[in-house]
Amino acid sequence: MGIAVLPQDLRRATVRVFSRLRTPQGQANPLPHYAELAASGPVSPAPWGGHLVTGFAECDQVLRDRQWCEPDRRWRERQGPGTRWAAPSSQEMSHALPNLNGPEHARIRRAADGFDRAAIGRLRPVITTATDRLLDTFHEQLRHGEADFAALVGEELPIATVGHWLGLPRADWPRLRELTHDQVFTQELLPTASQLARSDAATVELRTYFTDLVRARRARPGDDPVSQWIRTWDTLETDRDQADHQVYHLARFVLLAALETTATLLSQAVLHLVEHPLHWDAVAADPELVPGAVEESLRYDPPTHVISRVASHDMRLAGRDIREGEMAHLLIGAAHHDPHRHADPATYNPHRNPGGHLAFSGGVHYCLGAPLARLEAQTLITQLTRRIPRLTLVRPPTWAPRVAFRRLLNLDLTLA
Repeated sequence: MGIAVLPQDLRRATVRVFSRLRTPQGQANPLPHYAELAASGPVSPAPWGGHLVTGFAECDQVLRDRQWCEPDRRWRERQGPGTRWAAPSSQEMSHALPNLNGPEHARIRRAADGFDRAAIGRLRPVITTATDRLLDTFHEQLRHGEADFAALVGEELPIATVGHWLGLPRADWPRLRELTHDQVFTQELLPTASQLARSDAATVELRTYFTDLVRARRARPGDDPVSQWIRTWDTLETDRDQADHQVYHLARFVLLAALETTATLLSQAVLHLVEHPLHWDAVAADPELVPGAVEESLRYDPPTHVISRVASHDMRLAGRDIREGEMAHLLIGAAHHDPHRHADPATYNPHRNPGGHLAFSGGVHYCLGAPLARLEAQTLITQLTRRIPRLTLVRPPTWAPRVAFRRLLNLDLTLA
């Protein structure tokens, strides 16, 4: 990756912006910092190399253009042994579906059946039942004063959904959730050495867990997705060990993808409605407004604020030269507030055009689990606003000190 030559004052200013983004104040409201970055234009050099992309049109262009690739295994290997890309967790993630390119990506995505409309529809009653159970617990806690929605519902519904779907023992769910929180650091924009170490340790434990899971399902197959993936890969690979290796990567990816970002979506969708009681009342009165509220939450503050791509050859983007192998960091959180795309972008408005966001990426790498995440969020908002007249914040929420992956650490609410 080439290192852009920046004026020293601009370099320092950009580094300060990213430092502030990790502070509690920056996490609570990153928009002023994104505006600082966008002031340099829709595409600007990153101090550590590569480019920062803040314009919506430019982010959308990169995501849809197949000349922009994922940072795959070969790219990561070229970065050298002393870089974050050489960390064991990063190398392991290079085998996951979102980090594959070309025919390999297409082949594995086709084999990842189980995400079609019929399969998602079969999960609807599971999600409805789990949501009812979790809201019962949340409501009971509210009767005693306040309750942490993030801990009681936001973090629990995704693992209840994917845990049931994959047939994972309930006793394993809390640990798998903790491992997911640690593993995601390797996918952060600028992880620290200690964060990478946590991600490496989580990766080892997840590898053991899912390798054992695949082995057990091969011995005693059922109707679950893991068993189905084994049957599918047995028709694609003559080597059974290689087939099991592919199933392992797919099952682990599904868990990681289904937990972290969906939990953030659920809690933040509720937070936005709590902060806008008139919209809460409107959604409660008309459930048909629920999908729009979910889509606006995805635009207003998406679970993933940064998506990175690599240039496959020398090219230009927004008038800037991009060299082959250079990385473009798409600041989706900033692009969603691009005034060239949205009027009054800093206003939360569930009545916007629902197609105006990139929260699920785009192009060939559009999120495989988007329908499931939407179903969970819509089910939750519908049932919550129907059961509880209105909620209010007890205290401001806090976020994990990240840049790429948003995560609410608490959402303490009480009855209004």
